[in-house]
Amino acid sequence: MFDIRLDEHAAAEALRADVRVGLTDVPRWISPTWLYDSRGSELFDEITRLPEYYPTRAERAVLARVAPEIAAATRAGTLVELGSGSAEKTRLLLDAMTALGDLRRYVPIDISMSALRLSSAEIAADYPGLDVHGVLGDFTRELGPLPAEGTRLVAFLGGTVGNLAPDQRRHFYRTMRSHLRTGEWLLVGADLVKDPATLLLAYDDPAGVTAEFDRNVLRVLNRELDGDFDVDAFQHVARWDPRQEWIEMRLRARRPLRVRLDALDLTLELAGGEEIRTEISAKFRPERVRAELADAGFAVNAEWTEPEHRFALFLASAT
Repeated sequence: MFDIRLDEHAAAEALRADVRVGLTDVPRWISPTWLYDSRGSELFDEITRLPEYYPTRAERAVLARVAPEIAAATRAGTLVELGSGSAEKTRLLLDAMTALGDLRRYVPIDISMSALRLSSAEIAADYPGLDVHGVLGDFTRELGPLPAEGTRLVAFLGGTVGNLAPDQRRHFYRTMRSHLRTGEWLLVGADLVKDPATLLLAYDDPAGVTAEFDRNVLRVLNRELDGDFDVDAFQHVARWDPRQEWIEMRLRARRPLRVRLDALDLTLELAGGEEIRTEISAKFRPERVRAELADAGFAVNAEWTEPEHRFALFLASAT
């Protein structure tokens, strides 16, 4: 079963609006939402298996250890996952929650229909008796009602919360609180602040997979907006901002470029060396996560990290 909350027309209009605003802004930017077409999702899955990209392994290590604790604390009948993707780590939660006999429904929410169909079919096959209710949608824009059977646990894993700027996180947390009943649960995976060298390698790997992932967004714009970006004329750049405590991914023009997006009737003149920001990935200190959740009406009941203190999980209840 699927709910379609982001139809093709709405997605196309959102892309047009985002790109027009972002590429005419100073400095220019593209929303990271558009990194994840089918090819982008494949490339990101490849990134998560790179030796330099520690967040996926670190989060999986924490989940493997504490999933039974999460299941016992929440006794949730519905697991909602935001940005579910391939749902690989989710199986650790599903195993623990189904073992207790409480879980009845799994609700993956994702912007990629291909990823959603594949993961939903695999989960349904591997967990017979579990109601899999997929939602095609962009939870950063309009979450909408969350299906429920019993108490809900909403999982926001992968450090994806770091892709939201502070004002976006505030809005997201408050919106999430408005959809949950008092006593329901939010599980947040957050990448922690660490040495810049480790961070930069994770976002600019020697094999160039992240660079290909970053540049792929230009192929998306070429395809969807009748654009003529010369993809190879852009260099992937990762930069640590110590003031904001986030990584920025950017695409830097190797030479002066004139770019046309016919679908927007828009022409861009880019100087050599000019950059387009494609993503931020904020890194957190635990006290910051607790404060932001408290501001939105959540209380952190438990938090866990792995021995190297690279990544943390925060389990919070709606108050």
